[in-house]
Amino acid sequence: MTKEIRQVPADRLLTEELVDDEVVEMANLTTAQTGVAGTIFISTAMGGHGPRVKYFVQPGRSQPSFSVSLADSPAILANSLPIRVLRQMSPQVIAWVSRNKDALLDFWYHGDAWTQPEVNAFVQTLQRV
Repeated sequence: MTKEIRQVPADRLLTEELVDDEVVEMANLTTAQTGVAGTIFISTAMGGHGPRVKYFVQPGRSQPSFSVSLADSPAILANSLPIRVLRQMSPQVIAWVSRNKDALLDFWYHGDAWTQPEVNAFVQTLQRV
């Protein structure tokens, strides 16, 4: 894992990803919602990249983060947090993504057409680790 962690590119700041004025549904999920200490940012499709979530120690557009793919085998895609934080938190975030992959992909691809009550209901269905 050490070799893989060092080879990932820097994660872009959320403020950079949101600069294109895209219509995006998003949520900052708390420890109480995910079971992972910190904040997991989920969104509908945004940017020129594939489906992913971002992990933050502290939420905010200009905070460092790492991104995890929404895939059958979730992987770290980019990181701007200290390596020790990535090593400590990535297994938990990957486990959470694995548990919720199908729902997160549905949100990524279709959530921009959901109403706020639908988004709220979706968030309530996500499983904690």
